[in-house]
Amino acid sequence: MPKPALTIDLLTKEAKAFAVAESAHAEPTLFGVTDGKAVGTHLELKFRKYLIDRYTFEQGNAAKGIDFPDIGVDIKVTSIKQPQSSCPFKSARQKIFGLGYCLLVFVYEKTDDAKAKTGRLKIQHVIFVDAKRTADFQMTKGLLQILDNDGNADDLIAYMTDKNLPVDEIEASKIAEELLKKRPEQGYLTISNALQWRLQYTRVIEQAGKVVGITRIG
Repeated sequence: MPKPALTIDLLTKEAKAFAVAESAHAEPTLFGVTDGKAVGTHLELKFRKYLIDRYTFEQGNAAKGIDFPDIGVDIKVTSIKQPQSSCPFKSARQKIFGLGYCLLVFVYEKTDDAKAKTGRLKIQHVIFVDAKRTADFQMTKGLLQILDNDGNADDLIAYMTDKNLPVDEIEASKIAEELLKKRPEQGYLTISNALQWRLQYTRVIEQAGKVVGITRIG
């Protein structure tokens, strides 16, 4: 019997079931591991295998940039102690118009059992962030306020410059003209400038279930 194709609805449903099972699982290979990247990779690979056993989907790679390119979703795994992760930098425009894909965020708390020599990942939050909510919170909030106050292209460019958006004058002018034609969506990530974007999820965790496009799954 052929496996069904993975959809966003199925992905979120399985993420919830996986999080419950994983939170109850004691894992010897995680005992004593403090490297957040190693923990994140472990959980992500385990979830991917869980899905491969049940569904068909296009598998992402470094060239495609996200985990599920056919449904436009990337997985992020982060510790509750510091809920953040890195993300490929494609364009400064992502900070205003969003990353261009959805995020499935697992937020875990890791504990070790010294007697049993096992580690456990308690999944505290599973949150799905629609692509339209993946822009930077402060950047979009400020731009929307300027638009609400009848701001013009010069006002928008000045704001982007003040906020050190990594664009030249020509690109800033293009973005300003686009914003005057179409308002951006309010984003809820905190995106720090770097060679890779640094995404922070505290606000997403706080707003999950309160804002359209940010869904608390588990």
